[in-house]
Amino acid sequence: MIAQRVVESRPRVRNVRSARVASQQRRNRAADMRSATLWRFFSLLTVVLALLIGYVMLISNLTGLDYAVARAERQRVALQDETARFDDRIALLRSEERLAAIAAEFGMKDAQQFAIVTVPVERKRPASHPRLAWLSTFGSLGTTR
Repeated sequence: MIAQRVVESRPRVRNVRSARVASQQRRNRAADMRSATLWRFFSLLTVVLALLIGYVMLISNLTGLDYAVARAERQRVALQDETARFDDRIALLRSEERLAAIAAEFGMKDAQQFAIVTVPVERKRPASHPRLAWLSTFGSLGTTR
């Protein structure tokens, strides 16, 4: 004969609404865990990139300072060379032989007598009444610096 199959049914959940809420909470918790992992990853990536950018900026600033120091050193050496050339030129222009030749061109001779002259000291007269410069600030308006 034909035997009837016995279908075993799962026991029913008594409160369907709380089971649905529990499964929804599990799904939400799993999604929150995934998003928290992504947030941690991107936060770490942001921190690492910020540190890397800061390092690159410091190195580029240091390199710029190295170039500035090298430029200043070259300028200092050039100025020292120029100063040495000017000192030589001044020594040449002040030489007594050269000055004697220029004096001979103009027909100058050595002094035969010397005289000492005294200049009277000029005394300042006190002002008859004190004066105040009322419009002194407006005097510099038309001038340029």
